[in-house]
Amino acid sequence: MLGKKLVTAQKRGETRALCLGLGMVVCSMMMYFFIGITIVPFYTKSVWTTETVCKVRVNLTASGQEVMLYATEDTLERNPKCSYVPEKSEKEVKAKIEKIASNFKNHQTVPCYYNPGGTQTSVIHSRLYPPKGLLFVFLWPTLMFTGGCLIIFLVKISQYVSVLSAWQ
Repeated sequence: MLGKKLVTAQKRGETRALCLGLGMVVCSMMMYFFIGITIVPFYTKSVWTTETVCKVRVNLTASGQEVMLYATEDTLERNPKCSYVPEKSEKEVKAKIEKIASNFKNHQTVPCYYNPGGTQTSVIHSRLYPPKGLLFVFLWPTLMFTGGCLIIFLVKISQYVSVLSAWQ
C-alpha cells in the first residue's frame, strides 16, 4: 500500500516538474519571438556601425568632414534639425542641456558612431541597441530555455532510473 502511494506522489511531482520545464521552454520561445520582431529589426536597420572619435563642433576624425552630432538614432528620426530631443519637463530639460553643454566644453573629443557606407551628414553619440545590449537581451530567454530543458532532462533520467530499479 505504501509503495502505491509513493509511486502516485512521484508521478504527480514528475508531472508538475515536466509542466514547469515545458512552460519555461514555451515562455522562452515566446520571448525569442518578441525580441525578434521588436528589437532585432532596430539593430539591423542601424547604419551607424563604426566607432570613431569626433571633435566638437563636429568634425569626424576618420574623414575630416564636418557633420551633425545626434544623441541616438531615435533623435535623428524624431527631429533632424535638432541634435537633442528632450522627453521631460522644461526645468529638467534645461538642466540636462546645460550638463551636456558643459561636458562638451570639458571634453572636446567624444566617441561617436558613423555610417561607413554612405555620405556623412550625421553621426550619433551612442547607439540605442549596441551589440552588447543585444547579447544581454538574448541572455534571459536562453537561460530560461536551458533551465527548462534541464528540468525535462532530469525528470526523464529520474523516470528511467526508477524503471530500471523497479525492473531489478
